[in-house]
Amino acid sequence: MFALFGALTLFPAILMIRVLEPELVLPAFSILLFAEAAVAAIVAHLIRAQESLGNITWWDFAGAFTFMGCAAAIFGEPDQAALFFEEEAVARSNSQP
Repeated sequence: MFALFGALTLFPAILMIRVLEPELVLPAFSILLFAEAAVAAIVAHLIRAQESLGNITWWDFAGAFTFMGCAAAIFGEPDQAALFFEEEAVARSNSQP
């Protein structure tokens, strides 16, 4: 279970680091972590298991991903992400006839 979520976090994170500008990595990483937290919470709700190996539940994974997503969002500069999306909107409006 831990290896699965580790792989699902590691591969997109490496891709984000290589593709995105440095200012956008932390905001994008926080979105990834929030999405993984949502998936873990849905799985925890669906299987309704109270305990797992080592007393770690899916709810623990959801909480950990949420916490890390909040930390990444706090350390990231949201002004840079907002500026990026504004530039993209202007570029799209200029390209349309």
